Amino acid sequence: MPPVRRSPPQPQPQPGDIELEFGVPIPGRILPPEQWAKTALKKVPPGLLDWDALFGRRAPIVIDIGCGNGRSTLGSAVARPEVDHLGIEILPVVIRYATRRANQRGLSNIRFAVIGGREFLSEHVAAGSVAELHIYHPQPFYDPAQIHRRLITPEFLSLAHRSLVPGGKLLLQTDHPNYWAYMQSVVPCFFEMHALAGPWPDSPRGRTRREIIARHHGLPIFRGEAIRRDEISVDEALRLANSLPPPTFNADRRLRQLDEIEAKS
Repeated sequence: MPPVRRSPPQPQPQPGDIELEFGVPIPGRILPPEQWAKTALKKVPPGLLDWDALFGRRAPIVIDIGCGNGRSTLGSAVARPEVDHLGIEILPVVIRYATRRANQRGLSNIRFAVIGGREFLSEHVAAGSVAELHIYHPQPFYDPAQIHRRLITPEFLSLAHRSLVPGGKLLLQTDHPNYWAYMQSVVPCFFEMHALAGPWPDSPRGRTRREIIARHHGLPIFRGEAIRRDEISVDEALRLANSLPPPTFNADRRLRQLDEIEAKS
């Protein structure tokens, strides 16, 4: 892959500006400081989250797991003000980018928190309380000693199934062919899954930073939308999870270079 040059330092965005990332606009405009919001959930409280209390209203809930710098979450929140969004990520440094951008756009329908996806669904999300789960480019983990950290597992999918409302959606995206093959083998056990032939219609140039970089380097992007199979009960989903194989696929180390490029960009 050709090297990506670091972008020169950019001036601080001003009210009315639209920020660009690799030439692709970040959704929403910067507002005057007096119109900024506060979107950081600095600590996830113990127990199940009260969505109505968190957002001050009752609305459909979207969770963006592994939201990175927040591009995908921002895009959905700007396009759908009637929907509430929570972006979660294990890396505090990228959550700071996401929070700053959401604050500057005055988005009251977003919160961001530092926490892992499996932990969050199992400990903080009530059954049948989420309309959509979005997972873009989950880390494949190249070290064999760390493959147990892969997010998409039968156990996780049973948690996702439990968390979603009837007919709820799971949206998936990756640039890793072996991860995608694994998803295609296990996700349909819990969801009706359909692969997309091209970019998401609302984001033709890329929903995420990772997607934009991967496409710049000519890598294929795999996308899918899955609808909860409501005929499967929570108990049945748990039993099913125990019978399915874990994600022990070979993580092609050649794709690791893209991780390094993304980190340096």
